Amino acid sequence: MVKLDRYIGKSVLLAILAVLGIILGLATLFAFIDEMGSVSDTYTVMDVLSFVLLTAPRRMYDMLPMAALIGCLIGLGSLASNSELTIMRAAGVSIGRIVWAVMKPMLVLMVAGLLIGEYVAPATETMAQANRALAQGGGDAQSSKHGLWHRQGDEFIHINAVQPNGVLLGVTRYRFDKERHMLSSSFAKRAQFDQDHWQLTDVATTVFHDRSTEVVKVPAERWDVLLSPQLLNTVVMAPDALSISGLWSYIHYLKDQGLNNGRYWLAFWVKVLQPLVTAALVLMAISFIFGPLRSVTLGQRVFTGVLVGFAFKIAQDLLGPSSLVFGFSPLFAVLLPAAICALAGLWLLRRAG
Repeated sequence: MVKLDRYIGKSVLLAILAVLGIILGLATLFAFIDEMGSVSDTYTVMDVLSFVLLTAPRRMYDMLPMAALIGCLIGLGSLASNSELTIMRAAGVSIGRIVWAVMKPMLVLMVAGLLIGEYVAPATETMAQANRALAQGGGDAQSSKHGLWHRQGDEFIHINAVQPNGVLLGVTRYRFDKERHMLSSSFAKRAQFDQDHWQLTDVATTVFHDRSTEVVKVPAERWDVLLSPQLLNTVVMAPDALSISGLWSYIHYLKDQGLNNGRYWLAFWVKVLQPLVTAALVLMAISFIFGPLRSVTLGQRVFTGVLVGFAFKIAQDLLGPSSLVFGFSPLFAVLLPAAICALAGLWLLRRAG
């Protein structure tokens, strides 16, 4: 039985890895073509290539559930086409045993996916975003097209580029009073984190009085703000590119600042529940092999897998933003499609058994 489990698991795992490689290659190519539209004198083709390669781990992590679904259909489907599953069933191997043989390598793949999503993808994504921001908007003035905005209290902050080593380029700050009247605006070419504060250099500040303005230029200035380099590395990235721990800390930071953190809760639950979602999709794929797709061609299985995968992705993409608009829990938005897939898979397997 151990050899049989290894044989089934190996067949499915190799198919999943092959599908993941193909999907990732296509996604990387499309990302490269799309990013070429941003090429300029400072942002070269080599910068584009570096950005696309550094963001590849995040894409691989995002595509793991889809690859697991299609790969499982192909791997188990090839065993079914060669009548190997029929022989196993005739020899007394239960469907539950086959399901467990498929799930064992999937557990390894899920753990690997979690490690990539928690440690590898956020680090490479931070590096990619920092390099691109530096090439596109690290100049001597506020960049209107690039960089990031952040608010803390009555101060609105724009940063052209964030580097992973605790260096900011192009820091613009707007300070308002409680009536939303602008009190001052300042621009610093560079900021360096120093233990518990930021040290600004080449600072030009415009102070607004009742009927006049005053421009003050200083070579250096201390900036006390709660934004640490680790937190800024979180701010600069999209929610779906962050690690679980990064999302958790930033969610509570936004809560303390009185800001909306719904998008980050949604991304948090998507990442936390990704192993469960992947298992649900694999369970449904197994049920298809023993049910509706038992005697169809490989092409039909691939087409079905792509169709189901896209339907699942569309459902997630619709429910997620809907939870932010209509106010229901993002946890429900993530769990509902997975629960439907799992229940459908269990029902089909029960019929097949």
